[in-house]
Amino acid sequence: MPNYPDDRHRFPAVADLLVLLAVAEAGSVSAAARQLGIAQPNASRTLRRLERQLGLSLIDRAARGSNLTSAGSLVLDWAREVVEANDRLVTSAAALHAPRPARLAIAASQTIAEELLPRWLASLRVERPGVAVGLTVANSTEVGRLINGGALGFVESPQLPASIEVPVKSSIVATDRLVVVVCPDHAWARRTRPVSLDELVATPLVVREPGSGTRVSFEQAVDHLTLAAPAMELASNAAVRVAVSAGAGPAVLSELAVRSAVETGLLRAVMVDQLVIERPLRAVWATAAPANPELLFLVELAAADQRAVSADRG
Repeated sequence: MPNYPDDRHRFPAVADLLVLLAVAEAGSVSAAARQLGIAQPNASRTLRRLERQLGLSLIDRAARGSNLTSAGSLVLDWAREVVEANDRLVTSAAALHAPRPARLAIAASQTIAEELLPRWLASLRVERPGVAVGLTVANSTEVGRLINGGALGFVESPQLPASIEVPVKSSIVATDRLVVVVCPDHAWARRTRPVSLDELVATPLVVREPGSGTRVSFEQAVDHLTLAAPAMELASNAAVRVAVSAGAGPAVLSELAVRSAVETGLLRAVMVDQLVIERPLRAVWATAAPANPELLFLVELAAADQRAVSADRG
C-alpha cells in the first residue's frame, strides 16, 4: 500500500474540491460562495490554494464570471470522484454505529399464516415499527425444522412436530377446530341429519399433504378407524377449497380457513356425528436461541388478539 507520511500536503482537502465543483455549477466564484454559505474572499483563497497544490491554473476569472480552464475541466471530473468517494466513506461509517433494526425470523403453518398472522404482524408494526420480519410459510413439519434454526414457529399440529430436534418453549396463542365442508351440490349438503363417522372415513376426501397440521390433527382423531384412500392430496388450503367447490369431494379443514367460503355459500359445512376436533395453535421457539424481546412481544400480541376476538364473539 502506498504511504506518503511526508507528502500529505500534496493531497487537497475535500472541502477545497467542493469549492471547485460549486464554481463549475454556479458559473462564478461569488455565486459559488453564496451556494456554499461562505464569504467570497474565502472561496477565492481556497481556489488559489488548490491551484498551488496541484500546480495548475484551474479557473479563468473574468468580470462576467469564471470559467474552467481545460486543465480545470479535467480536474473537475477527478474532484467529483473524490467527493463522491468521501460521501460513501462518511455514510458507510455512520451506518456502522447506527442502531440496527431488530429482525425476527418467523415460520408459520399455512392456516395460521393465512388467517391469523397478518393481523398479528400489523399490530407488531404499529407497536414496534423498527422490527424487520422475515416470514416463511410451510407445513408444520417444515416449520419444526426452521425452529431448529432459530425461527419463531407457529404450528397447528396436536403435538409439537417430530421434526423439532432442539429444546423449545411453547405457548398456546389460539384455538381452532376442524370442520367438514362440501360443495353446495353434494348430497351431504342436503342432509337433515349428521353424517356418521363411518360414512366420513369411508369416503375419499380431498386432503392436505403429509406433514400438514390439519391432516395430522384429523388422522390422529380417527386413528382407530380405517380411512379411505384420498380423492386428492393438495399442498394448500386454497387448493383444497377450490377442489371441494368443484365437486372433487368433501374435505376436513380449519374453520378459520373455510369461514369466508361458507359465509358466501361457496362451500357448505356439514355436521358429523361423534366428531369434534379442536386443536391448540402454538408459538414455539428454541430455548437456546439468543434472547429476543420482540419474539416474546409478538407471542403476547397474538394471545391478546385472540382473547379479544373470543370476547367479541362471546
